[in-house]
Amino acid sequence: MINGIVNVYKEKGFTSFDVVAKMRGIFHQKKIGHTGTLDPDAEGVLPVCLGKATRVCDLLTDKDKEYEAVLLLGQETDTQDISGEVLNQAEVTCSLEEVREVILSFVGDYMQVPPMYSALKVNGQKLCDLARKGVTVERQARPVKIFDIEILDISLPEVRMKVHCSKGTYIRTLCQDIGTKLGCFGCMKSLLRTRVSEFTLDNAYRLSELEELVKKAGETGDHYFVQSVDKVFLHYPAISVKEEARKMIVNGNRIPVSFVIEEEYPETVRLYDSKKEFVGLYAYKQAENDFKPIKIFMDNNEIH
Repeated sequence: MINGIVNVYKEKGFTSFDVVAKMRGIFHQKKIGHTGTLDPDAEGVLPVCLGKATRVCDLLTDKDKEYEAVLLLGQETDTQDISGEVLNQAEVTCSLEEVREVILSFVGDYMQVPPMYSALKVNGQKLCDLARKGVTVERQARPVKIFDIEILDISLPEVRMKVHCSKGTYIRTLCQDIGTKLGCFGCMKSLLRTRVSEFTLDNAYRLSELEELVKKAGETGDHYFVQSVDKVFLHYPAISVKEEARKMIVNGNRIPVSFVIEEEYPETVRLYDSKKEFVGLYAYKQAENDFKPIKIFMDNNEIH
């Protein structure tokens, strides 16, 4: 079984689940998971976790993301993008400066109502499934954060912009909310996800490319396109432990500082064994003067 993370370029027309299904066929293994849904009409970065790396799926879902989106003003749809049924239309009479000012007003903390066409569940049912049946339910606004919006081009009625946002942010909803605030309606014309945590567009692989790479790897054994689990945690300092700590690692025990090679102890660290193999994330507890496991990624059968 292959363990690690593949930076997939999800193409238009595929759901995130479609990508996982195809990856299972390409890699011939079942234990594969994606790191958060990306709309079928959207494209871009979708990290996919293989084997024991599936333990980081929830952690990657929680990471901030960057998108390049095209906002179409003057039109509102039931899906908040151009694939939906048009509900309202209006002439776009606002000035370029008004458009710029309103868009940038969304930078910061922002209470956003999730769209009906989303994978969120209410009473065990996905909102999108209810929406397709013509059922609309009340949704509570949720706090999200827009870290930055860079306006790349304004050619009314379209605006191309780069958005850096927190987890749980719907760019479709942001587009609609901008249009509402401008008084002329708005929806999303296109969406490209350019970054999830450390995974960026410039080193993402399309499914067809991965299929060829896996075939070649079968001959060479080189899976360079599968990134190690610890790549997700490079922002945490690394420490390593002595060989004598092996039993503690196997049992998932806390590790006293006397077994740690380094002399400085940050609050959260990447911990490696004496052979420089990644074990997991640990937290330094000053009162106990030891390291407590947060999440372990090394299986017992990998520790000899």
